[in-house]
Amino acid sequence: MSSVTASTVPSTSALSQSSGNRNNNTRWIGRLAIYGLLTIFAILYLMPLFVMLTTSFKTMDEIQGGNMLALPQAPTFDPWVKAWGETCVGLTCAGIKGYFWNSIKMVVPAVAISTIMGALNGYVLTKWRFPGHTLVFGLMLFACFIPFQSVLLPMATILGSLGRFGVTLQNATGFNFGFGNPTINLVFVHVVYGLGFTTLFFRNFYEAFPTELVRAAQVDGASFFQIFRRIMLPNSLPIIVVTVIYQFTNIWNDFLFASAYAGTGDSMPMTVALNNVVNTSTGVVEYNVNMAAAMIAAVPTLIVYILAGRYFVRGLMAGAVKG
Repeated sequence: MSSVTASTVPSTSALSQSSGNRNNNTRWIGRLAIYGLLTIFAILYLMPLFVMLTTSFKTMDEIQGGNMLALPQAPTFDPWVKAWGETCVGLTCAGIKGYFWNSIKMVVPAVAISTIMGALNGYVLTKWRFPGHTLVFGLMLFACFIPFQSVLLPMATILGSLGRFGVTLQNATGFNFGFGNPTINLVFVHVVYGLGFTTLFFRNFYEAFPTELVRAAQVDGASFFQIFRRIMLPNSLPIIVVTVIYQFTNIWNDFLFASAYAGTGDSMPMTVALNNVVNTSTGVVEYNVNMAAAMIAAVPTLIVYILAGRYFVRGLMAGAVKG
């Protein structure tokens, strides 16, 4: 009887092995489902980029053939050359190169100024606290939620006043010191609008920074700016990368402020010029040139993400845990 029972009842090891096999199968099915969905979403997400890139290397005859997903049969760089130096932006046919440099001249100082001012604000709000510092931070945090559209008219009024002040300086000294210049106006707008975000980033990062280091430097006689320059900034690389990526992307891709305050003439930035290239009414619509111009406009942000993208999440998480 015992021998019959032993032969018919499965052993514990057999049951555990069977359960382990089922768990492994379930795990592999879950992984396949996840990676399959991710692959599908990646293809859908990258498809427009693929179409833009391939179209920018095709001739118009090949584009008019109708197969936009096909690879170029005879790749050519002529659309890129024409987009850079010959395509019509409105009624001016000198390419987008001048407007590309307009954006560079706007983005670089705006990112640098907003980053350094955000670092100073975060430093003061965490290591040199004063009565009402929480109220000041709350007001700056509130600025992050103000819609772009709601500040268009007030900002236009302020920029108009600065322009009139520049005319007064021009008449008095012969120099307007940039007041009223569309590029400098955009730098001012993006610094003001981005200051709430940069302050938030640095404040959260410095909140987890050891205050004892600052106190020790004060005991040694270090001044406000010496502590900031020699202690805070050298240890702020992760959050600086986050801030630069965030600000650079937002400012470079901005269209609303750019079209409102510098939407005409030779001082317009890249986004406005690209819109004018696509909507130009002169001649035949050259889709390959339009796509090449769009790719040129996307190159700077792509380079920033390639060079510093791996530090982005690391910098966001750097100030998440205090201790």
